[in-house]
Amino acid sequence: MLTKSPTATWMPAWVPESTLFLSFLLMFCSMVQSATGGYDGSMMNGLNILPSYTDYFVLNPATTGLNTASIFIGGFFGPLISGIVADRLGRRPAIFWGSVITLVGVLLQTAAQDIAMFVVARIVLGFGAALSGIAGGVYLSETFPSQWRAWGVGMLNNFYYVGALIAAGITLGTGTWQSTWAWRAPSLFQGIFSVLCIVVLPFIPESPRWLVHQGYYEEARLVVAQTNANGDLSHPVVLAVYKEIIDTLRWEKEEGRTLSPKEIFKTPVSRKRFLIGISPGIFSCIAGNIIASYYLGAELTTAGIKDPIQQLKANVVLNVWCLGCALGGTYLTAFWGRKLTAILSQVLLIICLFIIGGLSKMYADNPDGASKTLVYGDVAIMFLFQGFYSIGWTPLLTLYPPEVLNFSIRANGVAGTSFALNVFALVFVFIMPIGLANITWKMYFVNGSWDIIILGMIVYWWVETKGKTLEEIDALFEGEKHSSVPDVEMVRKGREQIDVKGVEEEINIEFEGQRKIE
Repeated sequence: MLTKSPTATWMPAWVPESTLFLSFLLMFCSMVQSATGGYDGSMMNGLNILPSYTDYFVLNPATTGLNTASIFIGGFFGPLISGIVADRLGRRPAIFWGSVITLVGVLLQTAAQDIAMFVVARIVLGFGAALSGIAGGVYLSETFPSQWRAWGVGMLNNFYYVGALIAAGITLGTGTWQSTWAWRAPSLFQGIFSVLCIVVLPFIPESPRWLVHQGYYEEARLVVAQTNANGDLSHPVVLAVYKEIIDTLRWEKEEGRTLSPKEIFKTPVSRKRFLIGISPGIFSCIAGNIIASYYLGAELTTAGIKDPIQQLKANVVLNVWCLGCALGGTYLTAFWGRKLTAILSQVLLIICLFIIGGLSKMYADNPDGASKTLVYGDVAIMFLFQGFYSIGWTPLLTLYPPEVLNFSIRANGVAGTSFALNVFALVFVFIMPIGLANITWKMYFVNGSWDIIILGMIVYWWVETKGKTLEEIDALFEGEKHSSVPDVEMVRKGREQIDVKGVEEEINIEFEGQRKIE
């Protein structure tokens, strides 16, 4: 059964009474958003292998990089307004408009007649994807109950590989077509994920934290109840979560904190949180994954596998492997912790990069005499590298930034993460084919060297957020929690008790006081 959930926006919501079913809908919203990005990376990987695509646009290394990297130009501009849009319009409307813009980009890309039109289409697509992705990450982190947040928000990036797998299968199927539809058909199908996202939006509630900040307290409490206790407004966990939210946001307002992007730079704590928040975007981008995400064909050619169909099949297998590793990595972030998972992933990536570099050098020194063992050994390590990347960076890229950012800077901070990622990705996607063409195997050694620096920064800089609500994470940065109720997970597990009647009275007093102020 569906229950009307007030949203304080133009978008109504009818939410399932079951918290479990609602969580599945939230998860589905997360999945289809991430699938768009994964589909694009794998689709372009496949198209860059197809002669029907490269011959149609008469591509060289520079224009190949431009066609591929242009999505990051849109991703560069999208974050400049995404945080502001999500704060002003609401999280769900921002996701909706981002999905609509993405659909426009997909249609233009499918109809592209030349390089200029293709590039413009991908810029529009990247802009829309950035808007919906940023709003989606903030929304899911603020709406999912804390015990499922690692899965709910981590899946926002995990299903990158489902989209990638679908794209790999479609490009493999259309690869033998003798027309431009060999690449237009995969491009057109990319829009299905935005359509599915729009369909789900009316059945999920608005962010309770955004509602509280806008002054819709009773509506926010209902959403907390819907997402934590099947709509039971007096459940101890609901009261603990709700009390933390209203106490923390009241404290932020009393401190004079606003939703302005300038808030990020006002205090040392805000600057620290922002720098840690954007670090996953930068670190994940330069870890080495871009080589295989967009230029698997060139990477396999370097290893000695040159047949386009064999490369497309390798693309399919790679995405199945990475999806499994990403799901395993999400489990680790939930039960082992975010920081330790990042450290494990980064150590394994460093080892793989140096091994790949060494094996690629052996092949480059004597390509005609290279044994099959050497060739397939190189490919196996490439696959391991992508799996190890997926264990850590795939779930952490969307999970960690909104956790370490407090409400007043969360939307703009997550936008900053996306902005930083796209700036670095725009550069690296463009230079990687040039680097592979000019210094070949040495590129892996260069990448491995800066990954060592990244590892040191994670060990020294990152904080652990596992098992804490967004409000409880404040204590790691501010030195104290801004609410008197026990930690939510302690209440959920029965290790702490709250005075339900007393908390109800405190909430009513605060609510009446806030109404008088307004």
